Amino acid sequence: MVTVAHYLVLAAVLFSVSVAGIFINRRNVIVLLMCIELMLLAVNFNFIAFSRLLGDTLGQVFVFFILTVAAAEAAIGLAILVVLFRNTRSINVDEMDTLKG
Repeated sequence: MVTVAHYLVLAAVLFSVSVAGIFINRRNVIVLLMCIELMLLAVNFNFIAFSRLLGDTLGQVFVFFILTVAAAEAAIGLAILVVLFRNTRSINVDEMDTLKG
């Protein structure tokens, strides 16, 4: 039987992997965006786990709002990434400081 503790451990592992991905790989913008999305997924797991534990659907409603914001964030992030690549021909994070005015 799957308990709430299993969901919380999975969310903690996902969050830890995403934090490690951000600190290990600071060069590629796409990987950074994927790690941020993984963090949001870990938060969603927590909301769902506690929603099931308490028998309330409010946590699941929050998950829908988080997924909507995450989709918008991914679309805007990829649009900014395309513009950055057109200007610099690179997606290296270290070269982003050249866009300062």
